[in-house]
Amino acid sequence: MKITPIFDRVVLLPKEADSKTASGIFLPTASQEKSQLGKVVAVGPGGMIDGKEVKMQVKVGQEVLYAKYSGTEFDFEGKKYIIIKQSDILAILE
Repeated sequence: MKITPIFDRVVLLPKEADSKTASGIFLPTASQEKSQLGKVVAVGPGGMIDGKEVKMQVKVGQEVLYAKYSGTEFDFEGKKYIIIKQSDILAILE
């Protein structure tokens, strides 16, 4: 099976949250902060959305920074993904 987003949606594979601090202290799961970094695994086609043409600016394989509380998380074939609107992507990391 394959994930194919529609419109201006982007599917990301989120980076794992750090499980320990810089000094080596392990954090319980409840204390770990949600990661805002992810790898683009699928990109929608863009097109006309709310009367405006949206061109996709991200590509599969890029690392991105996205808004903290955006998107919808889901499990697919044993991995956790997040699907967000392209406008929720804050930066492309190079």
